[in-house]
Amino acid sequence: MFVLVANLGSTSFKYRLYDMTTESQLARGGIERIGQDAEGTCFVEIAGKREQVSRRIADHAEAVRICLEQLTHPETGCIKSVEEVSAIGFKAVFAGKLSGVRIVNDELLDAMEALADVAPAHNPPYARAMRQLRAAFPKMPLVAALETGFHETVPAEYRTYAVPHEWTENLGILRWGYHGASHRYIGTRIAQILGRSDLKVISCHLGGSNSICAMVGGVSQSASMGMTPQTGLPHNNRVGDFDPFSIPVIMRATGKTFPQVLEDLSSKSGLLGISGLSADCRDLEEAAAKGHARAALAMNVFAASIRQYIGAYLTVLNGADAIVFTGGIGENSQWVRTHATKNLDFAGIKLDESLNKTAKGEAKLSTADSRTQIWTLPTNEEIVVARQSVEAVRGC
Repeated sequence: MFVLVANLGSTSFKYRLYDMTTESQLARGGIERIGQDAEGTCFVEIAGKREQVSRRIADHAEAVRICLEQLTHPETGCIKSVEEVSAIGFKAVFAGKLSGVRIVNDELLDAMEALADVAPAHNPPYARAMRQLRAAFPKMPLVAALETGFHETVPAEYRTYAVPHEWTENLGILRWGYHGASHRYIGTRIAQILGRSDLKVISCHLGGSNSICAMVGGVSQSASMGMTPQTGLPHNNRVGDFDPFSIPVIMRATGKTFPQVLEDLSSKSGLLGISGLSADCRDLEEAAAKGHARAALAMNVFAASIRQYIGAYLTVLNGADAIVFTGGIGENSQWVRTHATKNLDFAGIKLDESLNKTAKGEAKLSTADSRTQIWTLPTNEEIVVARQSVEAVRGC
């Protein structure tokens, strides 16, 4: 059974093809500049060999056609025909109460479009592309694995906002949580490594967007992102936790409209907003080391926020067996891991700096006498979506 897992942007399409009988990756590829005037790059990598062409791509449906042409090419492809692809799986973000894993239909797409302002960077391109693909490939099942589904197990006391109850009941104003596929993978993988199914784990997904999840036995108990992906930790250019009563002050002082302030909070804030320099941690670490005060402030705010959530989740879980760092920053930033685990000696949590400096891939970073193990693990959201897609198609 072959499953194509799609990662969509407004003008991009990245994919991985899996043989789910062995859960092995057969191919990966990407297409850029979709729907633009300029030519885009289309690449595919199969068995270590990379093929690349440049051409104009009208929309995501055409991008998928190009992808399938590459995968079924008689000389360089890895499957014989399009009919061998059992489903296309999407790491979709938000559709309100239509959460979990779902076959894509009009009801789901309508909900995603109606809630586009909750996830403005994700819902519009996904809904648009899914509609194009349904029209272009009507016989191929499309599966949406909503990021919020993993957090449906969070107890009410950690999901509920202190707002009028009818908002919660009727409007779905809840702490939904996101990055579900990543946290699900981390919960599964650390259990395999440590040989236990009852682990208390704090999973720190740190990258372009950031979230922390508390889990027991791979089941979500609390998540840092709330109603929208703009909340929780500071992100590369999104605000994170923020007092909404500050917005009228900003509007009066700047003359900006409410939508303009929201745009600033979702695209000009976070690490970029604090530093005024870059949204990339690598740039900020380098600049901070050279004395750039605002870059240093941005990194310190980021690390302090991670540390605060770790501390909070130690109380949610009544201690933790493992703290896991994943995502581009979590896997690669020695500085972030060092500063995110500072001042945890009271809980017996100790990072081994020599291990932290040399960590690559799956690596244990804690000292031998640390009460809680500290790990870095590369995440694999795509294989999670592929597994969920198989279950959804079989359940049709």
